[in-house]
Amino acid sequence: MNLLIKSATIIDPNSPFNQQIADLLIEKGHISQIATEIEADAEIIDAEGKYISPGFFDLNCNIGELGLETKEDLYTGTRAAAAGGFTGVVLMPNTIPPVHSKAEIEYLMNRAKKNLVDVYPLGAISHKREGKDLAEMYDMYLSGAKAFTDGDRPVQDAGLMERALLYAQGFDALIFSYPEDTAIAGKAKVNEGEISTLLGMKGIPSLAEELMIARDLYLAEYTGSKIHFSTISTTRSVELIREAKRKGLEVTCDVAAHHLVLTDEALVGFDSQYKVKPPLRTQDDVEALLNGLIDGTIDAIVSQHTPHEVEFKNVEFEVAEYGIIGLQTALPLALKAGLDVNLIVQKLAIGPREILNIDIPAIAVGEPANFVLFDTSAEWEYNSKNNRSKSYNSPFMGQTLKGKVLLTFNNSQLYK
Repeated sequence: MNLLIKSATIIDPNSPFNQQIADLLIEKGHISQIATEIEADAEIIDAEGKYISPGFFDLNCNIGELGLETKEDLYTGTRAAAAGGFTGVVLMPNTIPPVHSKAEIEYLMNRAKKNLVDVYPLGAISHKREGKDLAEMYDMYLSGAKAFTDGDRPVQDAGLMERALLYAQGFDALIFSYPEDTAIAGKAKVNEGEISTLLGMKGIPSLAEELMIARDLYLAEYTGSKIHFSTISTTRSVELIREAKRKGLEVTCDVAAHHLVLTDEALVGFDSQYKVKPPLRTQDDVEALLNGLIDGTIDAIVSQHTPHEVEFKNVEFEVAEYGIIGLQTALPLALKAGLDVNLIVQKLAIGPREILNIDIPAIAVGEPANFVLFDTSAEWEYNSKNNRSKSYNSPFMGQTLKGKVLLTFNNSQLYK
């Protein structure tokens, strides 16, 4: 397929054409020409006033396969990813069975071959994600796992986390930490504060997240290891990681897109679609997260795509599952948060790949075509017809969103 994209604004800090308006010719899956004016026998896409950047990359995506395909399978999950502008996703090991051996890694990688969206399954840190014994990390690494995490289960045992950091260091793998001290968080469902008091519900204090970040930063410093924190959500968390970076620790972190626009005030109506973990925090926390993105403390924005069947969400708030689907709303939410388009590309496309130490696609002549074309001003309604996920658990369903992905291209495949 030959494709001619006309008058697109290129946003790519690694491209010699960064910030320029140009035509791009895609032939045989590669960018063959970039120039002010190109004439060619190809499908023409009018991109005047639109932006083209390297395809987005998600560091936190839950797809039900293996075992939970009724929530999401690889086909629907990668379709939703492509619709959201993502050409690469990292899969969390929160499946049944969990991804804790090379067999699961190899199954997922084989299933995802020849897909428009590149799939990177993460291996579990502990066997069965039980937090007791280390999983087969090196075997999983040899089979393709780039990093390790227990997903949405924090590693409570400090000794186990220390051993994981040391072990992964031996083959230059990365440990993802989901920071929550469960002894502090308890069985609470929402952020501790004025809203939890108003609702009459027990709250999860910010301390539960911050204690775990402080602990794992000490462990990373002690072992000389690199570490990545998933979905941080509080002011103090940003401060702790900012200070660790100043000290020279190899630490990175990400934030979920919905934590940039939503606060715990959204819970006043007990709508379970807003039930996420970490919980929605306060406006002060939102502002701290945005400042962390701007000053470079926070390295990436993630979707934290977490699909659920209707019977797990359309129930009482207390018993509803955590999570929302987020692949198709990541870009609109980043724009709604007021982020500049250059910063969005850095946090959605460049930063995530840097964290995982994989090749970063470039908008340059001769490079494999891996890009997203999007319109920051276009409005669209997110609904059941254009939702590509198998699940529908999003508080943004039925809302008009600003910022639309027009097409996604990777591995010689086009989605539009």
